[in-house]
Amino acid sequence: MQPNIETNRLVLRPFRLSDSERVAHLAGEKVIAEMTANIPHPYESNMAVEWIKTHIHHFTEKTAVVFAITIKGCDDIIGAVSLPTLKEGVGILGYWLGTPYWGKGIAFEASQALIDYAKQHLNLVEIEVQHLVHNQRSKSVIEKLGIEYQEDRTVEVHGEKREVCVYRSLV
Repeated sequence: MQPNIETNRLVLRPFRLSDSERVAHLAGEKVIAEMTANIPHPYESNMAVEWIKTHIHHFTEKTAVVFAITIKGCDDIIGAVSLPTLKEGVGILGYWLGTPYWGKGIAFEASQALIDYAKQHLNLVEIEVQHLVHNQRSKSVIEKLGIEYQEDRTVEVHGEKREVCVYRSLV
């Protein structure tokens, strides 16, 4: 069973199907899709339901782990932090936050907590993360995490070629 992870300000918890409307509302903002490779716009609640349904299987198989980010004392989700790919000790880090929560250090705090948890419980030894070249907020989070820049790559995002910065480090 996937546990909760607590930090000074946050509780990372498993998603519930009842979170789907809030996921669609927060992740459905166009600016979120523009800053991420995997979130489409528009993002509907049925898409969130299907996404949430995959979490238990991936966690059980130790192939991925996804946590809802909440503020202590309030169970409403404000974003997500995940290792959507976890294979042979290498995890690919992903995160998103609803726009009202940007610029408060939450993505860093949640990401660091997930990395620490995955080192202890999921045999994580190396982390990779990427951001779209123009996403300075993600760049700041990744630099604070101390993950080393490797290269720029061209990838397909929402049907078009986009430049991403790739970071990778031992944890």
